[in-house]
Amino acid sequence: MLSRLSIRNVVLIEALDIEFQTGLTVLTGETGAGKSILLDALGLALGSRADFGLIRTAAERASVTAEFDIAADHPVWNILSDIGIDRADSLILRRQLRSDGKSPAHINDEAVSVNLLRQIGDMLVEIQGQFEGRGLLDQTTYLPLIDRAANHKSALDEVSRLWAELKTARTELEQMTERLARAREEEEWLRDAVEQLDMLAPAPGEEDQLASERQRHMHSTRIAEALQQAHVMLSDEDGVSHMAGRAQAILERQADVAAGALDPAIEALDRAVSELTEAESLLTEIGGQLDSDPNRLAEIDDRLHQIRTQARKHKIESDELPDLHERLIAQLAEMDDQSGALARLRQRELDCLTAYKAQADKLSSQRQDVAAYLDKAVMAELPPLKLEAATFQTDIQTLNEDKWSATGWDRISFQARTNPGMPTGPIDKVASGGELARFLLALKVVLSENDPPKTLIFDEVDSGVGGAVAAAVGARLARLGQKMQTLVITHSPQVAGNGDNHLKIAKYQQGDQVISSTVSLSAHERREEIARMLSGDQITEAARSAAAQLLEDGR
Repeated sequence: MLSRLSIRNVVLIEALDIEFQTGLTVLTGETGAGKSILLDALGLALGSRADFGLIRTAAERASVTAEFDIAADHPVWNILSDIGIDRADSLILRRQLRSDGKSPAHINDEAVSVNLLRQIGDMLVEIQGQFEGRGLLDQTTYLPLIDRAANHKSALDEVSRLWAELKTARTELEQMTERLARAREEEEWLRDAVEQLDMLAPAPGEEDQLASERQRHMHSTRIAEALQQAHVMLSDEDGVSHMAGRAQAILERQADVAAGALDPAIEALDRAVSELTEAESLLTEIGGQLDSDPNRLAEIDDRLHQIRTQARKHKIESDELPDLHERLIAQLAEMDDQSGALARLRQRELDCLTAYKAQADKLSSQRQDVAAYLDKAVMAELPPLKLEAATFQTDIQTLNEDKWSATGWDRISFQARTNPGMPTGPIDKVASGGELARFLLALKVVLSENDPPKTLIFDEVDSGVGGAVAAAVGARLARLGQKMQTLVITHSPQVAGNGDNHLKIAKYQQGDQVISSTVSLSAHERREEIARMLSGDQITEAARSAAAQLLEDGR
């Protein structure tokens, strides 16, 4: 609930602090006293568009602070926690208008955007004014109103879930269709590339192996001559191998008489002979590996040319060709399978659409049932409000498929006709100011059972009516006040008599300036104020008696 409103330097108001109570609070005062200024000021704190004409003459800035007492589990805390504003004992919305054209907004002393301020404000306060584009004149609220009245959250959640699945299926189908279209454009190139790589059959590290082999072939004659010379030097009778063997034999014949002195030399020669023998074998093996085929070099050059040509074509290194080959084969296989995958995705999209339509139709049917109840209940409220010739109808239309959403396919509007023979149209278009205000009151009375807790504000809902009709208006406002905090700006003594609390707005002259003030009235002061509303400035005893009766009737 709204617990406190502080206003500084707004038009006629220099400084004003108002504390509000639960129930129905009526605000009265003479014309021009500043009742509308209170609404403008509160609207500013709730995120309305900045009107710098509200800054009081000669002031540098205007400010409005609205303080609310709300439960710890109120949905606004979830929104605020996302931006780092923690739960507190109260919620304070503050807005300034500065002469430099700036209009900063704060929530619990944290700077916020005006859009967020309005979002939070709309969750806390609902203003039902004759020309106010909020509350029940905001058509975007109609669908949630019907859904709350229907109390079918589970059905709504199911539609939302199925809509999400349908969107996912459609996205995947679109992506697959686009991929397949692109693949079809590249199919000829892809098949040609795979065919060429199939023929080439590149192997990992093949280029390096061929380059090494080519190097050997380029110098094979010189290598063969070197191998031959080395082999002769090792294997001839005068070669190093034979000489080392003879040296070892000579030393071994004297080993017995040398008492071990020759053993290290004999062992070293033995190792040398073994190493030289192995070297001879390696030279023979290497010589045998030299390809004497004169065409082999041409074959190597041709193979290297093919490998490097394919690498340049695909703008990769030669060693990457085997991996590329595998990837292109996989892409080709995927392409061949995409037609089947596309068919499966189309079927999935159709299944999701069928499920969504079935649940959306069920949801729409439930809304139709609630709409029929709402129409009947509102129609029952109209005669006492001097709208006995009027009709009210909740119109539910099915949107085109491109407008379907997570809330289904319904668009809801409130239609009215104020007099027989007149056309039916949107409620805010066919009803006059006073009629519209009473229509909104009837709607609010019917819908209040399912509404989330908010502060309701009515601006001159009694305009153009009096007597029994005004009393009926007051009684309905009192009913609303029993369910949620309700404020009404009124000129009607019948409405004022129904209030649980009464604030009087007055203006007075202070020097060369006019100042507005607000006072909370006692029981005696309430009787005097209502008597003034009945008879004017000259209050009669009859007016006092009538005022007392209105207060008694309003209890």
